[in-house]
Parts: sequence; structure tokens; C-alpha cells
Amino acid sequence: MKEQKELLDHLKTVELKAAEILTDRQEVVALDKRRNDDRVGMRALQKQNINKCWMTVGPLLIKMPVNDAEKLLIQDQKECDMEINKLRSDLKIKVNELRDLEQTPPVPGLMLTPMSSTEMSAMNKVLGF
Repeated sequence: MKEQKELLDHLKTVELKAAEILTDRQEVVALDKRRNDDRVGMRALQKQNINKCWMTVGPLLIKMPVNDAEKLLIQDQKECDMEINKLRSDLKIKVNELRDLEQTPPVPGLMLTPMSSTEMSAMNKVLGF
């Protein structure tokens, strides 16, 4: 009886961690779509020669100067980028935690980070570039 309860608790923990991972992935996709919509909006504003435009901010429809609208879109893109990067780094940790719970080895290369500019310049010197 005790073993069954422990097994059930372990399975519940695994399922909760997997659900967190799926939720985070869906949020990354939604944020990426929002970031792309911002990019499309900025491009449309740049193509038109107008001083004011209509923009939806939440449930509101507001008429504002094009420069202010572009600033809002750029700011929203930056916020989306930061949130996506945060979610992606958290996803790496959560995937490793899930693999630990499943008693499988970690994904090779999952925690790699790009080389810094000083590391790259040192590599280029060694390689003769």
C-alpha cells in the first residue's frame, strides 16, 4: 500500500513538471506571435505617410501619433524578447528536472551557452583568423 502511494506521488510529480513544461512552451509560442504582430504593425506604420494612427491597447482603441505608436511597439517587442528568453532558460532547467524525475540522462548540449566576444577573439587568434 505504501509503495503504491509513493509510486502515485512520483507519477503525479512527473505529470505536474511535464504540464509546466508544456504550458511554458505554449506561452513562448504566444509571446513569439505577439512579437511578430508588433513587427508587422511597425512595418505597416513605416509604409504609410500619416501623422496619427489607430492602435488597440488592450480592449481600448486609441488614436495616437505614429511616433508614439512605434515606441510602444518597440517597447512591447523588447518586453516579449526578455520574457521569451527567461522562459527558454527556465525551460532548460525544467526539462533537466523532468529527466531526473524520469531517471533518464540529461539532454546532451541542453545547457550550452554561446561564447563571449573575448572568448571568440581568443579562438580567432589561436586559429589564425
